[in-house]
Amino acid sequence: MRAKTSGDPLTASIRHCRDCQRRTGAVAGSGAIFAKAEVTIEGDRKIFERDAAQGRKVRFHFCPNRGTSLFFEGDFNPELRVIAAGAFADPAFLSPLVSVYEECRHDRVQLRQGVKHAQRGLASSAADKEPGNG
Repeated sequence: MRAKTSGDPLTASIRHCRDCQRRTGAVAGSGAIFAKAEVTIEGDRKIFERDAAQGRKVRFHFCPNRGTSLFFEGDFNPELRVIAAGAFADPAFLSPLVSVYEECRHDRVQLRQGVKHAQRGLASSAADKEPGNG
């Protein structure tokens, strides 16, 4: 399975929620957020659907042969696809611009200057502050 994008990502996030920690086996999940219309998916895939916040659903698409989690999409915004950061061959592709679900962030995770912070999901990031602003 592979994803092809035709435009630039809208943003990139690092997600510290317990569900991402369990799903990835890491301290956080990270990905680039694209308009769904700018992402083409090729090849076979399996889908894991789970409950998300506020009665919504989120669907994780992964390779049935390798188990690689390539992208997810959900009821939170059906026009978006979040492609796993590790799916991009260029390690300098795009650093996270927003850090979400920081209420679950491990203390050892340090973020670069300028990353927006949200205690909960992306919708709450607009009300949160830049680092060092109190």
